[in-house]
Amino acid sequence: MSKSVFYYKPLPKNDQAIEEALQQNVARHSEEGFWLSYHRLRREGKPWNHKRVYRVYKNLGLPLRRKVKKRLPARVKEPLEVPQTLNHTWSMDFVHDVLENKRKSRAFTIVDDFNREALHVEIDYSLSSKRVVYVLNHLVNRREKPERIRMDNGPEFIAKITAEWAAMHQIEFKHIQPGKPTQNAYIERFNGTYRRGVLNKYIFDNLDQVREHTHIWMDDYNHHRPHHALGYVPPVEYAKKNLSKASLAEMNQKDDKIVLTNSSN
Repeated sequence: MSKSVFYYKPLPKNDQAIEEALQQNVARHSEEGFWLSYHRLRREGKPWNHKRVYRVYKNLGLPLRRKVKKRLPARVKEPLEVPQTLNHTWSMDFVHDVLENKRKSRAFTIVDDFNREALHVEIDYSLSSKRVVYVLNHLVNRREKPERIRMDNGPEFIAKITAEWAAMHQIEFKHIQPGKPTQNAYIERFNGTYRRGVLNKYIFDNLDQVREHTHIWMDDYNHHRPHHALGYVPPVEYAKKNLSKASLAEMNQKDDKIVLTNSSN
């Protein structure tokens, strides 16, 4: 090591003038970034090097935060088909509303595409991806897990925790194309019916009132309200009729197999 390096003592850096100039410029033009601020200082006759100014600019925490749009993977357009069995495909989405005190609330809705049954409506001020996973776990434990779930590209649905949950349960997440809500028409239709039957029908003071009226409405929707797409039959009744037909068909197939085996013997 050379003697000059060993005995070198850096001079104290006095950046007070630069800090004051940057603070004044940012106070007047808060929307401008570093380079505009730097060239403004140069036009005022300040001789400071851009590297020195940028170091002070960073230390003061003045850089603007830029929102970068998250790039989504390519979404494939698929025809909207009615599943042949219960718990084959679910659809989920969010609905927004405002309380009497102007505070916003959200409702997380899930339906079964086979019989359009309302599986669950979770209501709160904020619903994160962790809350979505919690609700899905509750439904999977209460019912059979679906083979796939259809949804849009909301931040709660494309989060890492929801993707990990789907992989762990071997459930396929079907994301629709951005800006194409008709590709998730079953849940969109349900959300419109739910909004007309509950959210737009009453003025709520708190979330408990929303949850109470939603629970009453869901019971009527699933068990009593005639559904146009199901031949004016309620969802639960439609599922019972079609499941009984399917079970009878399976029994007939088993009987045919037994007859064939006996005749061959």
